[in-house]
Amino acid sequence: MIPLAVLLAATAAAADRPNVVLLMADDHGWGETGYNGHPHVQTPVLDEMARTGLRLDRFYAGSAVCSPTRASVMTGRHANRSGVLAFNFSTRPEEITLPQILQQAGYRTGHFGKWHLGAVKKESPVSPNRMGFDESLSHDNYFDMDPALSRNGAAPVVFKGESSEVLVDEALAFIRQAHREEKPFFVVIWFGSPHGPFVGLPKDVALYDKVPDPKMRQRFAEITAMDRSIGTLRSGLRKLGVADNTLLWFNSDNGIPPKIDSFNGRWSGFKGGIGEGSFLGPGLIEWPAVITTPRVSAVPCVTSDILPTVLDLAGVPYPDPDRPLDGISLRELIVDSKMTARPSPIGFWKYDQKGVAKHPRWIPEKLARGDTPRWKEGIDFKNFEHPVPKTEDFGGRAAWTDNRYKLITAGANQDDGEKTERIRLYDLEKDPGEATNIAQENPEIVDKMMKQLHAWQASVERSLSGADYAQAKDKRQPASTD
Repeated sequence: MIPLAVLLAATAAAADRPNVVLLMADDHGWGETGYNGHPHVQTPVLDEMARTGLRLDRFYAGSAVCSPTRASVMTGRHANRSGVLAFNFSTRPEEITLPQILQQAGYRTGHFGKWHLGAVKKESPVSPNRMGFDESLSHDNYFDMDPALSRNGAAPVVFKGESSEVLVDEALAFIRQAHREEKPFFVVIWFGSPHGPFVGLPKDVALYDKVPDPKMRQRFAEITAMDRSIGTLRSGLRKLGVADNTLLWFNSDNGIPPKIDSFNGRWSGFKGGIGEGSFLGPGLIEWPAVITTPRVSAVPCVTSDILPTVLDLAGVPYPDPDRPLDGISLRELIVDSKMTARPSPIGFWKYDQKGVAKHPRWIPEKLARGDTPRWKEGIDFKNFEHPVPKTEDFGGRAAWTDNRYKLITAGANQDDGEKTERIRLYDLEKDPGEATNIAQENPEIVDKMMKQLHAWQASVERSLSGADYAQAKDKRQPASTD
C-alpha cells in the first residue's frame, strides 16, 4: 500500500494533476486511418489529432491478441506475469492496477466498454470495480450495435445505438460529474469496434459504397463511427473547459486481423502472429497544455508504458518498488521531446500453454465465468497456477525488439504461420517488412539479444509463479452481492 503521508500529499495536489482518458480500439490495424494512408477509411478526427498532437508511429500493443494487451495497460507488466496467456484468460486479483493507484491518489476512475480481463459481474474478483474503477459500464468481451452492458457489475442492459457513441456519451456524463466534484478523472474507453462481426450504421456504410467487399464496408463504417465518437468526446472536454489539461491517448489492442482486405502499411504479420503487423496499431497522444507543437516519433513504445508514464506525469508513486514492471515512463518523449531512442528493448511472448490446464485454477470457475450476452453460457475466464517457474527451454514464440533489431525465437512445434526459421533476426531500419533473416550473418547480435530475452523470460516466469504476491493479501474471494 502507498504510505498514508504520500497519499495525503497526493490527494492535496490532485487538482493540479492532468486528467487522463485512455482510448483503445479493438483489432484496429496500423494502416486503417486516413493519416497512415488508407485508401478508403475516413478518420477525420484521428487525422486531426495526428496533425496537432504527438503521433507515435511505432506504438506496439503488448500482445498480438486482446486480453493480454489489456492486462499490460492496467498493470504496466507483460501479461504473462499475471497469467493472462491468451484471449479469454483473466488477470489475477493480486495485481496492482493503474486505476487502483490513481483512485487512492484522489482521482475519480471510470471504465466504459470492453473489459476482457475476467467477468464483469459483481461477484467477480477481477471485475472493473474490484480492480480500481469507481464506475463501470462494461462488457466481458466485444459488442456491436445496441450493446448489452453491465453497470457496476449488475445484470446487463441493452443500450440502443451505435456502440462507440453509447460509450462516449456515458463517459462524458461521468466526466461531468467528476468535474462538478472538482476531482481529476481517469477514464478508460475500450471500444468494441472494429472487431468482427462488422455492423455499421447505414449512413456510415454509405460512405464506402465503392468498396467492393460488403463486409469491409461494414468494418470501415465501424471505424468511422468510432472516429466520430472520439470527436464528440473531444468537443465535450472543450465545452467543459478541461481539454487543455486532459491527456488523451489512443491506440489499438493488437494488429490487423488475418483475412482482412485492408491496407496496413509496410508491415508483415497479423493478429495472433509475431510480425510487426501483429502488434503495431495507431498511436496518438493529445494534451494541449503540454503538447503545443505537432510532433511525430518513431521511438518504439508499448502499452506497458502507459502505467509508468501516467503515474510519472501525475506525480504518483508506484506502491511496490520490488514488483517488476516492463513498461517505462515516456515523460521525456511526451513532455520534454528529448527521447530519441528507447533505453531498453520490448519483449513479446506467446506462451506455450501445453500442460497449463493441469494445474489448479487461480479463480474458481463459478466466479470466473462471465454473463454479458455474446455466448449463451458466457466466457469461462481461465487463469492457472504455475507452481514451478521455468529457468530454460521457455518454449512458445517470442520477440525481443529494440530500436533497430528484432530477434524472434520459436520453440519446436511453435510455427507462427508466418515464418519457419526458429531463430530470426531482422534489421527493422533497413527491412521493416521483415523479409530477410540476417541471424546467421550477425551471431554476436543474436547472442546478446538472446541472453537479454532469456533473462527477461526467467523474470516473467518468476512472476507467473506468484512470487510477486508474497506480501499481497489474497483477493480471490467473491464480492458481496448486497
